[in-house]
Amino acid sequence: MAIGIKDIARLAGVSTATVSRALSQPARVSPETRAQVMAVVQEHDYRVNSFARSLRVRRADAVLALVPNLGNPFFSEIIAGIQDGLTPAGLDLLVTDTLSQQERRQSPVTHLQAARADGLICLDGALPPDILDELAAPDVAGRVVFACEWPEGRGFPAVRSDNRAGMALAVQHLVGLGHRDFALLTGPAGNILTEERREGAEEALRQAGLTLPPSRIAGGSFEIRDGFRAAGDLMRMPSRPTAILCSSDQLAIGCISGLSELGVRVPQDVSVVGFDDIALAAYSRPPLTTIRQDRRRLGRIAAQRLLSSLSGKPPAETLTTLPVEIVVRRSTAPGPKAAN
Repeated sequence: MAIGIKDIARLAGVSTATVSRALSQPARVSPETRAQVMAVVQEHDYRVNSFARSLRVRRADAVLALVPNLGNPFFSEIIAGIQDGLTPAGLDLLVTDTLSQQERRQSPVTHLQAARADGLICLDGALPPDILDELAAPDVAGRVVFACEWPEGRGFPAVRSDNRAGMALAVQHLVGLGHRDFALLTGPAGNILTEERREGAEEALRQAGLTLPPSRIAGGSFEIRDGFRAAGDLMRMPSRPTAILCSSDQLAIGCISGLSELGVRVPQDVSVVGFDDIALAAYSRPPLTTIRQDRRRLGRIAAQRLLSSLSGKPPAETLTTLPVEIVVRRSTAPGPKAAN
């Protein structure tokens, strides 16, 4: 005979409402109560009829993640972290790619209205203003969290890494090695990560008594091809930099490849620092010195913040900033003057 929710409640010594919350909204019950309920659930192999429950309460038991480019390996760890955060609550993760402008014009709010998703975690900070207006509507805003990227001035809850501090760590490392001639490879114009990392680099250089001329700032995307192209542009300058700060690991890896094509050695002639610490960074040639951000933790915290909001307990702070650290490998070395 199949066991039902009333049986679970009786065996666990709690109400049916408590069992329901423990299974669908675990943040609303104490860890001890949830453990008590789950022990009975597992002992009797109880399975929730998700379809019937979703019809009854219009819940999808799923969260939709909006990712600006699923082909970019940077996002994989964030997505894995989101899943880590949702799994204990019994929620599934749906993912859609917002890379094309056409996709960005398709409102994610329709997923909420049709009960295909209970909430949204958005990794794309460049959504069009009209879509952001829809997400800011009173009946939607409490079901949205931004992660990694975020739109400034909109007040959405967001989880990010400390981008400015990361670039400051990179500058301090290179200045400590004796470098004085810098260049910076940036991401897309208008992107919040581009702006934060550029400002972090410029401020750290000012504090070291150095400047970054506009001619030494290049880029266009966070991707390998732009790093490769920028390497050629920088090496054609009359005065070459001895240190190149890159706003992503992919830019740095492309830059190193471009320098190698030109016969420029890394790190003997030019030091290169990346940002992100993607898996490939440790296996590039040479292994890349970079700024590590805990992307999996970032995704997990974003999921936890969304679950809290969905349970009626939104976190007090709007913006959560996670620390970063520098990982020194073999793409950096003392500058020419320091080596002499």
